Amino acid sequence: MALAVCSLTFAVAASPASARPHHGAGRHARAYHAGHHAKRHLAAHHYRHYRHVARAERFERRAALMHARGLENAQASVAPTQTSGETTMTGGFGSSTLVSEARRYLGGNPTSRASLWCARFMNMVLERTGHHGTGSDMASSFARYGQRVSGPQVGAIAVMGRRGGGHVGIITGIDAKGNPIMISGNNGNRVREAPVSRGRIYAYVMPN
Repeated sequence: MALAVCSLTFAVAASPASARPHHGAGRHARAYHAGHHAKRHLAAHHYRHYRHVARAERFERRAALMHARGLENAQASVAPTQTSGETTMTGGFGSSTLVSEARRYLGGNPTSRASLWCARFMNMVLERTGHHGTGSDMASSFARYGQRVSGPQVGAIAVMGRRGGGHVGIITGIDAKGNPIMISGNNGNRVREAPVSRGRIYAYVMPN
């Protein structure tokens, strides 16, 4: 009898103790799963961050490449020169003849006229570069001369209106504001190279 009671007491005492490891194992399992989930979440976060950084780097490299190509294309058609903050285009047919010939007379007056000699100067430059001019002292005569073009080109003849009559000259480039730069006679009573308002030019022509 005493042996039976001791056995029963031992069984009752042992039962809670045997249950504890099961609760501990559950906590360990939950902690393991929580830690594993946190690691997976952290790994996924790092992966997303890496992809975002990689995309940003690819975008920056692509933008830098496009910018470099744009600069190369711009430099192929426009070469900046320091002339009172102006940008002069290079290239374009006529640039090595009309422009260079007209620039020989900057600051002077190679004609025999005291006034209204811009068309006279234009005809003189054309004749000295092997072209036929209009033979007229009217600036507007050049609006019907040569081949009409849609916009400013180096070596193109520009015809513009101004108070008291018209004006004519040769395009040498474009300034930083987008206005054409023109060499013309009778500009301040001399041959001068300076920007003019693009809105005042009503015709661009290339010489015959």
